[in-house]
Amino acid sequence: MTVASHVKQTLASLKGTQAALKNMAAVEQEEQAQKLLKNSADKLEYIIEDFQHRLKTLEFEEPQYKGF
Repeated sequence: MTVASHVKQTLASLKGTQAALKNMAAVEQEEQAQKLLKNSADKLEYIIEDFQHRLKTLEFEEPQYKGF
């Protein structure tokens, strides 16, 4: 598995985790737990953006990884 494949797989996992956190926050009854879940999903957004930037850089610097 290439580096680009690992980055893309990790990115997909992060997006799935973020979606799960948002869904859990939507159904959570307790306000404190709801805030914690939303906060975690928001923090994950920054990590996802970093991974997306890294993937673009990787594909630009290493064209053989583009499209994998």
